[in-house]
Amino acid sequence: MFYKIQARDHIRVPPRLFGEKVKTAVLKAVKQKYEGTIDPNLGVVIDCTDVSEIGEGKIIPGDGASYYESTFELLTFIPELQEVVRGKIKDIADFGAFITLGPIDGMIHISQTMDDFVSFSKEKTLQGRESKRVLKVGDECLARVIAVSFKDVTNPKIGLTMRQNGLGKLEWVREEEKK
Repeated sequence: MFYKIQARDHIRVPPRLFGEKVKTAVLKAVKQKYEGTIDPNLGVVIDCTDVSEIGEGKIIPGDGASYYESTFELLTFIPELQEVVRGKIKDIADFGAFITLGPIDGMIHISQTMDDFVSFSKEKTLQGRESKRVLKVGDECLARVIAVSFKDVTNPKIGLTMRQNGLGKLEWVREEEKK
């Protein structure tokens, strides 16, 4: 789920930004510090959208930069258990499929791709034995989040399933709706 989060921190503004307006300089420094970071509490930080409060600047001897206690707004993505997400298949391996959920990737184990016996082919596709349904790179899908782990913040793990009604490749979902 995407969130706008209000945060407060001491922001270091380097001397190269001293010629800019304070709000612009602080916004650039916040973006540099937070964008693209992954944190168990914040999730994946996508952008800093605004700086609402800026305290008085303080220069620490020996550093040369100015520090401002600031309040700012961050746009983040925090995957939540049982959330239904839309994504695109990025890669397929013999054990499952990787799906891009926007700022982060999730993994669908081969057993969670469809209600069928699924086999992997050399063309990097997953195919159901009975249903003949094929999942390939580039397919748009709906999946449910069944596991989230930020144990390694440099590589968070998002587990997904498509074995429930209303989930799977968008073509499959539309077929089911017509029935």
